[in-house]
Amino acid sequence: MKKIAIFYGSSTGNTERTAKEMATQLSADVFDVSSQPTDQLKEYEVLIFGTSTWGAGDLQDDWEDFIAEVERVDLTGKTVAIFGYGEGQGNSDTFVGGMGIIYNAIKEKGCRIVGYVDTDSYEYDESIAIVNDKFIGLPLDEENQSELSEDRINKWLEQIKQEFA
Repeated sequence: MKKIAIFYGSSTGNTERTAKEMATQLSADVFDVSSQPTDQLKEYEVLIFGTSTWGAGDLQDDWEDFIAEVERVDLTGKTVAIFGYGEGQGNSDTFVGGMGIIYNAIKEKGCRIVGYVDTDSYEYDESIAIVNDKFIGLPLDEENQSELSEDRINKWLEQIKQEFA
């Protein structure tokens, strides 16, 4: 099995809780980006980035500094997956925009991005986290679709495990 790390930023605890649940299922190490663990990015073959979206599509606060560091690291040969929280009704025009910001920061960094998700079962108007009619990672909506989160997470983890190979 490849060496996996999950890097998350969390303001309300949702992203942290999900990162730790995923880590258990994937036997992954977990890092809170507020501690600036940039040096750890080089140590893993598979990176999973987790964030929430705030305001008008803004990245979670702890990611603001960390994303600048991620942009400086060579991710060539790494496999990357992204998950994020957003609110599809209250912020329907910027749904999971934080995921899109991370994607845009890493898409030209030589890494292979996996974990794309169909948009069908989500309620939102617009999102910068969509490429070729799919979300660029796993969107979660704790405010409006929390009853779907556990199943979505489990299906996504099975998907990305296959894509890691």
